[in-house]
Amino acid sequence: MKNVTDSFLSLGPWPSAGSFGFNTDIFATNPINLSVVLGVLIFFGKGVCASCLNEWKNNLLSLSDLLDNRKQRILNTIRNSEELRGGAVEQLEKARARLRKIETEAEQFRVNGYSEIEREKLNLIQSTYKTLEQLENYKNETIRFEQQRALNQVRQRVFQQALQRALGTLNSCLNNELHLRTISTNIGMLGTMKEITD
Repeated sequence: MKNVTDSFLSLGPWPSAGSFGFNTDIFATNPINLSVVLGVLIFFGKGVCASCLNEWKNNLLSLSDLLDNRKQRILNTIRNSEELRGGAVEQLEKARARLRKIETEAEQFRVNGYSEIEREKLNLIQSTYKTLEQLENYKNETIRFEQQRALNQVRQRVFQQALQRALGTLNSCLNNELHLRTISTNIGMLGTMKEITD
């Protein structure tokens, strides 16, 4: 035992505070103490290390499960996205086909509409010409009628005026004697006409 205590005493002065070093003297490090400390650490640390390892293992397994679940969700999301994209592409193609069909129909309606408009325009022009022609005929007939009426009125006035003048002249020129001669001449003419007709 004296050797052991001597080994502790022969260490010499303690190193100053704040310095740290590695002691390579096997007798100065007390191998027995070291072996006891190491043994205790190994004995008690085995459970701690095992529990740490189990915890790490469990963490790794749960992390692996979490990553697998996440991977599965991502794959499902990608599959769903692909299905939705396929459906969207199909709907887009259907919509494009409908658009082409509608554009074709619209073009036909436009062409037919222009043809119909041109036809209606020609019909309207022809109808307008006929109406104008009829109006022109009505106007001409009205003018002729008004001219005829005006002529008749003028003739009637001229006749009335001539008659009035003739009557005035006759009345002024006729005296009783001339008047009796005219009557007798007329009666003679009527008698002659009666004989001819009998």
